[in-house]
Amino acid sequence: MSTSYSGAGWSWLFFSLATVGTWGLYGIFLHSGQMAMSDATNGRYKAFLFVGIAYLLTAVIAPLVILFRNGATLEFPAKGVALSLVAGILGAAGAFCALAAFGAGGSPSVVMSIIFAGAPIINAVVAMLLNPPTGGLSNIRLPFVLGILLAALGGFMVTAYKPTPATKTPSVDTPFSETTGDGMQP
Repeated sequence: MSTSYSGAGWSWLFFSLATVGTWGLYGIFLHSGQMAMSDATNGRYKAFLFVGIAYLLTAVIAPLVILFRNGATLEFPAKGVALSLVAGILGAAGAFCALAAFGAGGSPSVVMSIIFAGAPIINAVVAMLLNPPTGGLSNIRLPFVLGILLAALGGFMVTAYKPTPATKTPSVDTPFSETTGDGMQP
C-alpha cells in the first residue's frame, strides 16, 4: 500500500484518533445530558443549548485567543467565512438530529452506530466527487468500493446485532443509560 502524506510526521494520525475518541463519546454524553435534564418534552433542547455554550467556549473563545497570540490578522475572505458557517450549521444540525433520534426512541448505541458508519461513507463519496481521483472516477480501485460497502455493512451489523442491555431500573441521575422511547428512562 503506497500512501503519501503531507505535513510533519504522523501528528495528523494522533489528531484523527483523538477525534475518533471525542466523537465516539459525544453521543453517549449528549444522550446522558438530555436524560439528566429530567424533562421528557424539552430535555433535548436544554441539552442542545449547553452543546451550543460548549461550542462558544471551545470553538469561538479558544480560537480567538490562539489567533491573537499568533498575531493573526482578523481578515476573513468571504468564501472561507461562508463555507465555514455552512460547516458549523451542518455540525449543529447533526447534533440536533442526534438528539431528536434519541427523543424518538433511538438508543445511543444504535443511533451513533448509524451516524458513525454512514457519515464516513457520505464524506468519502462527496469528497471524491468534488475532487475526483487522477484519471477520473473510472480510476477508483475496487478496495475503495469494498471499503465503502464494508462500512455500510458494519453499521448495519452493529445496529442489527447489538447486545441487549441488562434489565435494570436506572434513575435519571445514572449516566449512559438507554431510553424507553419517550425520552425518559425506564
